[in-house]
Amino acid sequence: MDEKEPAPSPEPRTPARRRRWGLRLAAVACLGWLAVVVLHHLLSARTYVWGPIDLLPPITWAAVPVLLLPVAWLARSMRWQLVGASLLALVLGVGYSGINFATIFHTPPPAPADAVKVVTWNTEYWDQDRRNGGEQRTTTEEFYSFLRDMDADVYMLHEYANVDDSLVDIFAQAYEIDQTAELQATFPGYTVVREGRNMTITRLPVVGHSWLDSTPYLPDDLKPVPPALVDRPLFYTSQALRTDIQVNGQVVSFYNTHIFQPPVRILLLRSDDDRNMFEIDRFNFEIRQASYQAVAADLATNPNRAVMAGDLNTSPSMNLLDMVSDRLVDQTKVLSSLYPVTWPVGDKPRMWRIDWLFTTPDITVHSYDLTMPRGLSDHKAQQFVISAPSSR
Repeated sequence: MDEKEPAPSPEPRTPARRRRWGLRLAAVACLGWLAVVVLHHLLSARTYVWGPIDLLPPITWAAVPVLLLPVAWLARSMRWQLVGASLLALVLGVGYSGINFATIFHTPPPAPADAVKVVTWNTEYWDQDRRNGGEQRTTTEEFYSFLRDMDADVYMLHEYANVDDSLVDIFAQAYEIDQTAELQATFPGYTVVREGRNMTITRLPVVGHSWLDSTPYLPDDLKPVPPALVDRPLFYTSQALRTDIQVNGQVVSFYNTHIFQPPVRILLLRSDDDRNMFEIDRFNFEIRQASYQAVAADLATNPNRAVMAGDLNTSPSMNLLDMVSDRLVDQTKVLSSLYPVTWPVGDKPRMWRIDWLFTTPDITVHSYDLTMPRGLSDHKAQQFVISAPSSR
């Protein structure tokens, strides 16, 4: 009987072989991330398929290439190629990171005596406590006390509505409320302007207002108002409320803007009971684009100075910000934070800045702060002081 020859032993993992694998992994990591950054420049805000990458926490675009630098340095035979790739990825990506370098060099001018204080805030469905597993931890009085304590001349507030998350149809979930009595008691002498879910409250003279219709800019299949919203169509058709207000003898148009859908939706990567994941992501993509187009179109024919502020559901890493009207200037430089974030407030790490302030160049911003909402919302409130000098 022939004896079986012993099976050959596996080739030992020699140091040279391990180095080859390490080099391959380093090359894949450094060159792969550079490819992602280049694709982001090409695809962000151009296709909903890129949505999950579009919505990475902005700091990712600076942090990843920095973390890859020591990896590249250890890849001796390709060290300089991979270091160069990582540095190029950092240069191409840092503009998406949300790092507010401009605050280092910018000092806002002191506010004059006639400056105007403005607050804009996503209330997370008004005074409805939705973040505590159904347990009511905040009250209506606390909600109105928070607003009153900020003592603004102009409030631009979002989500004047409540929501029933148990309903399958997402469009049916938000429903109208009536807190006229509470508003009158909290803001005596103020004018309240409300269209859809956006509300502007001001103690300054209002000379006109209008809601902006985003549906003309939607694809034909998304233009009709969903059946669940036929009794409150502005919940669907309008994401911006324009209010023209007298400020120091000048008419300033305040665009109270709440672009549809928060970034967390696409990051969930799951379907609803009535729509698949791709339908949801496409809708979010189209409604965001349409909302920006509606504001830009109105600004194009508006001779007034303007302030556009609110929850834009758009992070610094999204090319969607390129759709902001060329008439407007980003006022991030006035914030004192090197890495400003506004959402989500609560137990989860705050990683996104999706609330913004833009103005025409003839508006001076003297201060700009982000305020914690005392457990009343998942968004920080934006508070800023502006003036409209008489000379243009």
